[in-house]
Amino acid sequence: MRLVLKTAAIVFAAAILQGSWFDALSLGSGSAGLLLVVVVSLALLRGSVLGASAGFAAGLLFDISTYGQLGLTSLLLTLAGFWTGRYGETTGRDRAHAPFLSVAVITVLYELGGLLVRFLIGEPAPFGKLVLGTLPGELVLNLLLIAPVYVLCRRAVGKHGDELGAPEVRVLA
Repeated sequence: MRLVLKTAAIVFAAAILQGSWFDALSLGSGSAGLLLVVVVSLALLRGSVLGASAGFAAGLLFDISTYGQLGLTSLLLTLAGFWTGRYGETTGRDRAHAPFLSVAVITVLYELGGLLVRFLIGEPAPFGKLVLGTLPGELVLNLLLIAPVYVLCRRAVGKHGDELGAPEVRVLA
């Protein structure tokens, strides 16, 4: 229960900060994605179920608070949380480069997924503007954010398996 409350508090604070301050923090035409970085951090630390749940809640809170298109951010952050959590559960748990690699890959996939969904629902989806304008700045800002956010999330929620003290299961070949 404490984990759920801590996660909810982190997601709520990140959604408020994203809508009020981090959207204005930009490099080129790309803005920092604090929500995405928080979801990736939580998913790496606690797994795919918590990552997907945190992604859905974060996206819903963000869409409601900014009067955005309801469900678009939730869908993308849910997928980002789930797949990052799966990566953390299978191969990336204790690797030092895992947060940086995850944020880089998920940032690109998040933006391409958003572009695809906008295209499918008939909204303008300028691929060139994304690749040449928005994506490089957003990628740099998210990579700068991951180290402090990951450390704060790890202090708040710990990592998967800390509460049990049991070693991981390894597959013997």
